Amino acid sequence: MLGIARRKAVRGGVSVLGRQIQRNSGPSAPPFGSHGYATAGKEALLLRPGSKLVRIISLHGNSGFPASVKSLRQVGSYLQIDPSRQIWKRSYSSDGDVVEAVVPFMGESITDGTLAAFLKHPGDRVEVDEPIAQIETDKVTIDVGSPEAGIVHQLLAKVGDTVEPGAKIATISKSSDHAHVAPSESPTSKADATKKEKPDEKANAKSPAQEKPKLEDSAPKDKPKAPSPPSSKLSPSEPQLPPKDRERRVPMTRLRKRVATRLKDSQNTYAMLTTFNEVDMTNLMKLRSDYKDAFVEKHGVKLGFMSGFVKGAVSALQSQPIVNAVIDGDDIIYREYIDISIAVGTPKGLVVPVIRDADKMNFADIEKGINTLAKKATEGTISIDEMAGGSFTISNGGVYGSLLSTPIINPPQSAILGMHSIVNRPMVVGGQVVSRPMMNVALTYDHRLIDGREAVLFLRRIKDVVEDPRRLLLDI
Repeated sequence: MLGIARRKAVRGGVSVLGRQIQRNSGPSAPPFGSHGYATAGKEALLLRPGSKLVRIISLHGNSGFPASVKSLRQVGSYLQIDPSRQIWKRSYSSDGDVVEAVVPFMGESITDGTLAAFLKHPGDRVEVDEPIAQIETDKVTIDVGSPEAGIVHQLLAKVGDTVEPGAKIATISKSSDHAHVAPSESPTSKADATKKEKPDEKANAKSPAQEKPKLEDSAPKDKPKAPSPPSSKLSPSEPQLPPKDRERRVPMTRLRKRVATRLKDSQNTYAMLTTFNEVDMTNLMKLRSDYKDAFVEKHGVKLGFMSGFVKGAVSALQSQPIVNAVIDGDDIIYREYIDISIAVGTPKGLVVPVIRDADKMNFADIEKGINTLAKKATEGTISIDEMAGGSFTISNGGVYGSLLSTPIINPPQSAILGMHSIVNRPMVVGGQVVSRPMMNVALTYDHRLIDGREAVLFLRRIKDVVEDPRRLLLDI
């Protein structure tokens, strides 16, 4: 159809919808007769008076009869006069089939991130919202999804680049007709090519120098070479350092750098002091053993020790509100809510998801919340909102076998509870020495705000609740 239109246009007419459109030329020709048309460059406007359909067809070629600017202005005024006419447009350009994948919004407190890895490469098939790259931020790793289903056409960034929200990192071809895929010329490949060229240049540069010694070797040697002086040995006082080839240097991830900065700022800001106590886990372990099957059957989640310590921390925070407060300049902010942060170690670093309104949760809600957040943190799918805030932190180093530690406060909080491994130790109970499962607990607090009395009473309250969970029911 398009070829017929081109041939008829050259002969002086265009056939559209079974009607013949004659060429109007000359200044005396009316702007639009029974049928009119105007062409300019690669576009042809085919108009039919009385019809509400106007077609704009891209011809990608010379029609042979370019129209004047005046004709185009008349076409525009014609369309403006009758706004009821509908415009149908069809593009034959492949540019419209390519969409760009951009970095999404990463949170109010995050302005940029590091392109950690590409999950898809040029030529790979992707579906809508399928991750094609990962952006590593100070807190979490964010996936960049494909805006459309298609084929990865080109990568516009390289791994290690610092990108901001809205930055273009790849192009996706919605059409599968693209047989050729533009491979991204990343700086890495360019650097490899440069490295390959440099040895050749050095070889060419050294070739004359290598020929020169050959000529000198042919001449007789008059004087023998002087013996080289013996190498000076290191004195016994100088340290013997291992060779550099036995070391490996890798850049720190953004998450690791952020954790290092926050922990050092915590040490420099807070007047940290740690107090210790020990908890007899006999009753809590018996409670867990007696009701673990019924608990799983009803709530669909296992009963662990963390929920007992979270409930104990909630009770202690309610009895000592100063531990839930924080210093802000010359003021003290008392929080009327209790959000418990749970420290979770992941392969990429330490993250601290938050359990919101822990004082309004029962044991089952707490266990479900902890399991969900821990799974997301391990898989790297946790969001920034799930880690923001928090008024008190619990860190369980006992899962790794830690017996005793002094945890560091998580800013901007004022205290942190450290749990440790359970070890059977001889204890005096009722005048007799018996074996008991004991756990050491530590509370690190900001001594600028919290006095030793409040800290000791806080930790003692946790000890009492965990050793006798019935206190929670009776609120004593």
